[in-house]
Amino acid sequence: MDLWTLVLFCLLPIAAFLYASVGHGGASSYLMILTLMGFLPEDIRPSALLLNIFVSLISFLNFRKQESLQRDLFFSLIVFSIPAAYLGGTILLDTDIYRKILGVILLFPALRFLMVFPESKKVVVERKIWMAPLLGVLIGLLSGLVGIGGGVLLTPIVLVLGWANVKQTAVLSSLFIFLNSIAGFVGSGALNFDLPSEFWVLIPITIAGGLLGGYFGARKFSNSALRYLLCAVLIFASVKLLLN
Repeated sequence: MDLWTLVLFCLLPIAAFLYASVGHGGASSYLMILTLMGFLPEDIRPSALLLNIFVSLISFLNFRKQESLQRDLFFSLIVFSIPAAYLGGTILLDTDIYRKILGVILLFPALRFLMVFPESKKVVVERKIWMAPLLGVLIGLLSGLVGIGGGVLLTPIVLVLGWANVKQTAVLSSLFIFLNSIAGFVGSGALNFDLPSEFWVLIPITIAGGLLGGYFGARKFSNSALRYLLCAVLIFASVKLLLN
């Protein structure tokens, strides 16, 4: 294992820690790391989604102890998102197109960790009956296509629109990510997927990072140094994927 690969391996539990601390699963970072390690999209998507399932569930179990789930908003999103995520999972994109889409998506968690997306203290846009279902379909389809749970897209939208506060959004997003990840995982045919041998080492250390992140994140823990480190890596990877 060369130094670059070792660094990327170490980033997985750090990514899981930070994403779980804000109610996410971390798939966008897992995708970034696996892409930079040279894995192909057909291997990257199910691998990242599998990690995402574990970490987002851990995050949800921690955050639900601190905040209740907004059931009406959640079900309006997830009922339409799950079939869209499954459909997206059945579609395998061209490698170049996949890398470009991933490059754009990586900017969202970077901006999220930099606190660019403001939390509105009041409802900015009154939620109409069609808004959440439409949002669920769009995020679900993109999630399945790329191999994420959709939390990096859902969270900033919900916060900016003022539909929920930070803790409510964390509970909502983590369960949304968990179910979407399962749908995308099944849709990608991953039930018959053979994990790369390295993953038997990566899974437990990534889950450990998620356990710690979910525990401390639900209790208002913040580590600026780690956040800025991950932001720098996300932005670097985004530029690299978009330009190559």
